[in-house]
Parts: sequence; C-alpha cells; structure tokens
Amino acid sequence: MAAQALHDGLIAYLKHPLMKTEKQEFLRLLEDSTMYLAASPKLQEVYPIAFVFKEGEERQLIETLKELLKELQKNVANEAQQMLEALERQKQAELEKGQSFLDTEQHENAISVFNALLTRFSEDAELKSDIAERYIRAGLYSEAFAQLAEAIELSPENIRYYNSIGMALRKMGKFDVAEKYFAKAVKVAGKDPHLFFNLGRVYLDWEKWDKCAKSAMMALKLDPEFKEAEKMLAFANKRIA
Repeated sequence: MAAQALHDGLIAYLKHPLMKTEKQEFLRLLEDSTMYLAASPKLQEVYPIAFVFKEGEERQLIETLKELLKELQKNVANEAQQMLEALERQKQAELEKGQSFLDTEQHENAISVFNALLTRFSEDAELKSDIAERYIRAGLYSEAFAQLAEAIELSPENIRYYNSIGMALRKMGKFDVAEKYFAKAVKVAGKDPHLFFNLGRVYLDWEKWDKCAKSAMMALKLDPEFKEAEKMLAFANKRIA
C-alpha cells in the first residue's frame, strides 16, 4: 500500500501544478516516503534494489516503482497460493482423521471431527458433499442429508448433490421428500438420464410402479443404451401387470 501510494503521489505531483510552498512540502513528503520504503527490511527481501528520490528524476522513480509493484503483486500471489495449499493440506488431514473414525465405527468421534472442519469451511459446498458421501457409505443417512441440503443451498445447480441426497432420503425411507428434491433437480438439468434413473429407484422402493416405469422410460429416452434403466422398466412393467 505504501509503494502504491508513493507511485500515485508522484503521478499527481507531475500532473498538477503546485505553488512554491506546496511544491516544497510535497517534495519533502515524497523524499520521506521514498526513504521509508527503501529502509524497509521486508521490502528489501522482495526487491533488493536501492532507490532514492531526487527532484528532476521523478519519472525514473515512477518506472522503478512500477517494477517494484509488479514484484510485490507476485509475492502476494505466491503467499496467497501457499496459504491455500496449506489450508487444503489441513482439510485433507482432518478428512482422513474423520474417515479413520468412520472405518472403525467410532461415529460420534467422526461427526465431531467433521463438524469442526465444517465450521471452519462453512461455505464450502464441495466439502459438505464429500463428507456427506462418507456418511452415506457409513450408513449415516440423516447426517448425510443435513450436509447435502446445505450443499444444495450453496450450489443449487450441482446435479450430483441431488442424486446423493435422493439416495440418502431413499435409504431413510423418506420417499416423498426425495421426490421433491428430484423435482427441483429436473428443473435444473432435465436431460440427465441418471437423474431419472435415481428417481426411478425411489419409486421402486416406494412401490409406485407407474411412476417408476415413467422415470425409467425418461432415462432411456435420454440414453437408449442405459441397460440398468431397461431392467428397471422391465421390472416395473412386470409389477404393473
């Protein structure tokens, strides 16, 4: 910020005519600012080139400051990237820790680890989905539903979340709620054959054979080679008959 302010101050000084007293004061400020920057140990690490302000050499200093600002921007970007990578490593470590608890059926400990992680990354829809998938594999369908519902709120266009939440709700026996989520998903991506197939699985468990057959037919209409949808349609028609 100090480097940017000095650069902008020099531009203003060159563009706008000043009275003698104003000019002297401005020159003193520019000289002090340049000395302050040049003496900064942190700055010397990033840009180890000495620079000073002399009246009459304003344009040369502006060019030097432009180069300095470029280097500072690179440095900021690199530091930000390093911070992001460190956060990602921490996130993965906590996910693995929580998964190890799930693998040994220490579900309360797993939920505690995952909740702490979700508190830190409360706006990360993909993280919520990742944890929900782990819950589904562990049979924790209610916990999975809660995370997927939040993920859908954050990213309502992601069809994968709807398929997953439909699976969790189907396992919980909440077929009517699953049907509503799939209805929302169809509005977003009505040309996804897997969406209709998974809706058909809800109707299959719900024993709504007409709707199951219709869902299977929609999946086949979108993908005529969808073998599992063929089997579902055949099974639903058999039950209808």
